[in-house]
Amino acid sequence: MGQNGKWGKDDFSYKNSTKTVLFSQLRYKVTEIVKKDKMKLHTILFLFYLHSVALEVEELKSNDVPYPVTGSEVVFVIRNNLDKSGVKKAKTIKASINKQAKMINETVIVKMLHEKWATYGGWTVLPLVEHLIKAHYDKKWIFFCEETTKVDLREILTILSRHNHNEKVFLGHALFDSQPVIIHHFKFLDNPKSFKYPDFDAGWAISQALLKQTFERLQRNKVPGFSIDVKHEVAYYFYDEGNGTRLTNIPEFCINKPIQPGVCATSVMWEAPNCGEVDANNILISVKTCEKFHKTRVPIVQKTVALDAKNIVYYSDVIDKNIPTEYADIANTERGHCQKLFNILQKFLTNKKWEKFTWLVVIDDDTIMNFKSLQKLLACYDSNEPMVIGERYGYVVNQNVHGYEYPTGGGGMVLSRPAVQLIVNSIYKCHNADDPDDMWLGSALKQLGISVTHTNSFHQAQPNQYNEEFLSHRYLVSFHKHEGMSPMDVFTKYLTNQAAKKAPTKPSVDVATLRCESGYLSVNVAALRCESGYKIVNVACFTVKS
Repeated sequence: MGQNGKWGKDDFSYKNSTKTVLFSQLRYKVTEIVKKDKMKLHTILFLFYLHSVALEVEELKSNDVPYPVTGSEVVFVIRNNLDKSGVKKAKTIKASINKQAKMINETVIVKMLHEKWATYGGWTVLPLVEHLIKAHYDKKWIFFCEETTKVDLREILTILSRHNHNEKVFLGHALFDSQPVIIHHFKFLDNPKSFKYPDFDAGWAISQALLKQTFERLQRNKVPGFSIDVKHEVAYYFYDEGNGTRLTNIPEFCINKPIQPGVCATSVMWEAPNCGEVDANNILISVKTCEKFHKTRVPIVQKTVALDAKNIVYYSDVIDKNIPTEYADIANTERGHCQKLFNILQKFLTNKKWEKFTWLVVIDDDTIMNFKSLQKLLACYDSNEPMVIGERYGYVVNQNVHGYEYPTGGGGMVLSRPAVQLIVNSIYKCHNADDPDDMWLGSALKQLGISVTHTNSFHQAQPNQYNEEFLSHRYLVSFHKHEGMSPMDVFTKYLTNQAAKKAPTKPSVDVATLRCESGYLSVNVAALRCESGYKIVNVACFTVKS
């Protein structure tokens, strides 16, 4: 031990790099404990005994690596939103990965979608393939994650080392449909459970061989025009009508479980937004309706989102004082509601009573939404920026042609005042009154250079159209449609009292974590993987005396 009670880098020496890393981590923990020389030598020696056991386990693990992978052989891609909040989250993940890489003497490449390399529509994944294969042709793996994903670099490298990158491999946390669903175009109608697709939030990876094959296919064939559920669409493209690659389930890519060595290499946890809440007086809810649904759908809106919304307007084709409604300046259209939406945006700007509202929320009369949850969600975004928030869909945006992304209307569309001003004052008007309103909006946004900020909280379909495990880690704000389900049941079960869904807390002790509790030093190495050939160690607490 050197002066000032600190361990020097030459006090101990290991040739094995894994041992060096583990020793370094323990050295810093012990340094913190012994700073004030309150710990006796026998206690320190006992700690190093425990550490030697951990090293032995690591040696056993290292023998189970058929296809070794280093950090420099993996490209990490964070599929983040382009707004300030999304960029901040992505940078936090990148910093974490880089920090972990430094701790284990690795170098990594981490790429984010707001950077110049990513093409428009890169969130649909396939448009990124050309860049990835050309810029990183020598890498073994591409690992994708979301701005919500927590990552353990060391564990990910261990998992990738079990698979041959020269083969076409697709890894992820497997989801499946319990019934044929419209958002997946009713594929696998006879047996929907037979097809697995990854939960993007838990992270997923493809081998270099699969990346290369995908690039070659994209040169020959176009992909489908609409992007609705990208995780399913990407998996189906790899599947190639049964002639391609199926997803391999990786249990260590976890949902609602914390990062834990040998158990969870990645994690996505349910959590409520932690940004405060937007004042209800700053939000205007605008409901698109028509006389046909005044007595069926509108009462449901009044019992749900309108319960807590202080400012709500029902735009209809007729005046109904019992609701009351406001005339939308256009007759009802069956196919689309482009002109109605444009009129709503225009009224938001011209009505002096609303000039202090910072957010405009446009919903259908069969949108099921929780206003209090919406308040918390919107607090994480900057209303001073031109922002449009919703569940993001795409129209031929995955083909690198003249497509665009748009916020699908059924789940709700949120616009900041600056965004509304840019749209209304632009040259982009409706070609036809009955054009699809959300798609017209997306087309205008592309021309104006405004990206759609995707939120996992809004949903275009009913809850039974989504995998239950997938919904379990989402902060839910809205669903859409009443048919076949009770909208009030949906509101109560999925959108109310979400605190009851709170994810399990992280265990108090992880691998080689040293923690003092009431005068006892608790050591637990038992969190190492419990598999054949691995040693498991449990150590009881012992008294730490001055």
